[in-house]
Amino acid sequence: MKRGALDTFFKPTTPKKVKYETTAEFTSHASYPFPIPHLPTAFKEQLGFAPAEEGVLMNDKLDLDLVYYQPYIPPAMTEGLFEFLRQELPFYRVQYTITRFGKKTDINTPRFTTVFGIDETCRFGPDGDILDAQTGKKVDASKFKCKPRPIPQCLDELRKITEGTTGDIFNFCLVNYYADGKDSISYHSDDERFLGQNPAIASFTLGAKRDFLMKHKPIAPKEGDVTPDPGQIKLPLGSGDMVLMRGKTQSMWLHSIPKRAGVDANKGRINITFRKALVRGGTENYYQYNVGTGGVYRWDAKQKKMVLSEEEGGANGTEKQQDEGTK
Repeated sequence: MKRGALDTFFKPTTPKKVKYETTAEFTSHASYPFPIPHLPTAFKEQLGFAPAEEGVLMNDKLDLDLVYYQPYIPPAMTEGLFEFLRQELPFYRVQYTITRFGKKTDINTPRFTTVFGIDETCRFGPDGDILDAQTGKKVDASKFKCKPRPIPQCLDELRKITEGTTGDIFNFCLVNYYADGKDSISYHSDDERFLGQNPAIASFTLGAKRDFLMKHKPIAPKEGDVTPDPGQIKLPLGSGDMVLMRGKTQSMWLHSIPKRAGVDANKGRINITFRKALVRGGTENYYQYNVGTGGVYRWDAKQKKMVLSEEEGGANGTEKQQDEGTK
């Protein structure tokens, strides 16, 4: 037997390192399905070194104003932060109906989603009550069809640091979980009126690397003037990367996360976006399409998949797992 092998034989086995340790503190609110742990202390300390790399300005194409950080979140914490958020946040598989050309179509969201925050007309008080942003008076719950939820501390720490870096203010946090390469989001732009003109959106990636595709919206031809198509942009977003989209980017460009096969196709990815909604319509929209009316999903570490929480889904809740819906 070789010496190295002999040493290994007698050497005590080192226990597998835990990717994160939860604190005893939680964020609680009447609208949460369960309390959400605070960010592990080590992660909060490491976020003090963000951004890990300076952002690269991308504004060399028509109407494009983008800053690309590779990475923004320090690499030492990205794996643990991914595991923490996947395990500790509530997720939803939203289904809704749209009408196009007079025909109704049922849509099954091809990813897991969750959202926190409230628009600029209101704010949350220290006790969790919704207050009018101008008067500070309590707002009647009937003002909203949905149940707005404050951003939990574990996401709010990242929000505050992002605001410090970008100089922008955010009041919403949307989180998407792509279970594998089959989960996706088609070409779209985040140019809703409730975001105002030229909104800034900070988008983070954790977990598996996925391509982020961008293309300019169709350019209307002008007489005597031919504007060249800027072409497609592909950014290979890795864990910890952040893309800050601002200026005319949302009004003039589309972006998507396509399905992926091959390397990392069976691995999960979390996307966190921070935005600023200006009016109540933004709050209603975000909760309708990211929480909906279905049950709450939680990550099951033993089964390695999202399962419908028994607290929300009843005795048979665990039988409705992540393959529910169309991807």
